[in-house]
Amino acid sequence: MLLISIAILAFYLAANLGANDVANSMGTSVGSKAITLKQAVIIAGILEFIGAVCFGRAVAETLGTEIINPDLFADTPQLLLLAMVAVLVSVGLWMQIATSQGLPVSSSHGVVGAIAGCSWVAIGPEAVNWSSIGTISIGWVLTPVVSGLFAAGLYSIVQRNILAKTNPQVYLAEWIPWLSAALVGVFGVIVLPIITEPINQFFGFPHGYLPLIFGGVAWLGITVNGWQQFNQQTPLPGEGREKLTSDLVESVLARFQVLSASCVAFAHGSNDVGNAIAPLAVIAYILSTGMVPQTGLNVPLWILIVGGVGIITGLAIWGKNVIATVGEGIIPLQPSSGFSAELATATTILLASRFGLPVSTSHALVGAVVGIGLVQNWRSVKLGTLKAIALAWVTTIPICGLLGAGVFVLLKAIFNG
Repeated sequence: MLLISIAILAFYLAANLGANDVANSMGTSVGSKAITLKQAVIIAGILEFIGAVCFGRAVAETLGTEIINPDLFADTPQLLLLAMVAVLVSVGLWMQIATSQGLPVSSSHGVVGAIAGCSWVAIGPEAVNWSSIGTISIGWVLTPVVSGLFAAGLYSIVQRNILAKTNPQVYLAEWIPWLSAALVGVFGVIVLPIITEPINQFFGFPHGYLPLIFGGVAWLGITVNGWQQFNQQTPLPGEGREKLTSDLVESVLARFQVLSASCVAFAHGSNDVGNAIAPLAVIAYILSTGMVPQTGLNVPLWILIVGGVGIITGLAIWGKNVIATVGEGIIPLQPSSGFSAELATATTILLASRFGLPVSTSHALVGAVVGIGLVQNWRSVKLGTLKAIALAWVTTIPICGLLGAGVFVLLKAIFNG
């Protein structure tokens, strides 16, 4: 009964995480009118759930064992159990408040801050692994800057080589294979190696063989589909073919934007579900073994499902608030700029993963949108919205840390009193 009650708390946190973080993958697609809000919820729900259930263990293991010094809790596992319950309650409350205000805060900020706050109150400052938090903080600072630079560079290429040309349809047709290659390259490096590795091991295929084949097929399919859509929407001679409007160009690029958003949704689900289920996984481990997890943390499938279902429930019910903020509240977006923002976000997350840095998808996407806004016209960036988002980022760690510590003290007084 206790575990079921705690699982409900994890579901609550996952729902608030899904409501807030769906904007990371679909906010720009909705803002640029590439897809509707209903379509965004359906696409994000499916891909976030698959990513969470299939590939969500790694982040949960990291958060469950590397933010604290587990040796200090070895003799008092019940303290760590109460701390993790406090994390679920405090971060869930803060995420709900932020989502109701349309602020895209970072769930990783909240979970790390709450774990640190609870551990400090439970044992002392030595219970917190400050070196790990320092490494994570570096990633948080660099993420929006790197993503903004990537997005600005990519959008500049699209603008200079396609949008600004006298006959953009000619240059769009030439660039479709290159845009497809960029999309498949990022998606393939993030997802395909994970999917194909078990197949490689089972059949004994050479490493990298299947991702290369699947990536090539995907590139060909996206390129051909892009050309087909381009030919269908290009006016016939005598109907103004020599002057293809920007609306037609953007409609073709909208297809690429939806695919890039899908890539981010899958990657986001596989990474950020750990923020919601890591405390539950630690609690389940303590209840089943009576010990504190040290280096390895087993995450059962049912816990991954709780997180995945919670994410899609939250984004379906409350996700529209934050989608509107990221998609429309910072700068006006078109499919060309939305595609650039999402591809830059996925690329930044991938590079950070290669260096072992757990970064914030919210940071990456907002940085990308701002980078594009600076390329278009810096005056178009809505500084008021940006300041509100930055304030939410900065305050999330101390708020969740203090809130988590307060909830922990209250729980300790109730159960030990």
